[in-house]
Amino acid sequence: MMFAHGFGCDQQMWRFVAPEFEDDFRVILFDQIGAGGSDLGAYDPARYGSLDGYADDLVELADELGVRDGVFVGHSVSAMIGLLAARKAPHLFSELVMVGPSPRYIDDPETGYAGGFTEAQIHELLDFLDSNHMGWSQAMAPVIMGNPDRPDLGDELTNSFCRTDPEIAKRFARATFLSDNRADLDGFTTRTLILQCSDDVIAPQSVGEYVHRSLANSELVLMAATGHCPNLSAPEETTAAIRSFV
Repeated sequence: MMFAHGFGCDQQMWRFVAPEFEDDFRVILFDQIGAGGSDLGAYDPARYGSLDGYADDLVELADELGVRDGVFVGHSVSAMIGLLAARKAPHLFSELVMVGPSPRYIDDPETGYAGGFTEAQIHELLDFLDSNHMGWSQAMAPVIMGNPDRPDLGDELTNSFCRTDPEIAKRFARATFLSDNRADLDGFTTRTLILQCSDDVIAPQSVGEYVHRSLANSELVLMAATGHCPNLSAPEETTAAIRSFV
């Protein structure tokens, strides 16, 4: 079972969930390039200009570790990275768990797709990050985390954002928030669980429902957890939902 973290995070974000599966699975945790203990010297702007580069990393890592018919658990942008990897190498994963996935963050008025943000809002967000990484982190992390009655959670995500290499974070943000992976959902038949939080500003319920409709072999669980990071804010509910699926 492989766990992958979202933008601005590292593998520590799974510390309350992943250990619960160690009795039944070989658990693999890793840091995306630019995060945690990853090798910053291995960063290639061309390779990581889109999510495909991160998916290629995942395929290489999983193959190196001998993963076959495993379970992939991806939070936020890593949900789509996992889907891209599974399409590239179908032998790796027999089941996917997507926590707060979004195939496109920008609304598409022509098709009626509601991603949660206008194009102008996304570019404003990216421009803010480009100009002030620390300020962006302090402003956005509590909003993304939600749960304002538990400020320690927002503080943890803020600190995680601030630890991420700023230049890599800026490029990863563009690869994330400007992505459109809706076409990659078509024809994907790997058994998939979609965990949709309540009141998630990054991936609203309409997006989770869209992913569910687009994936023929998927289950959608609407969680009581609020915000975008139930692996931190509601680890027991997250663990229970995954366990009932696998």
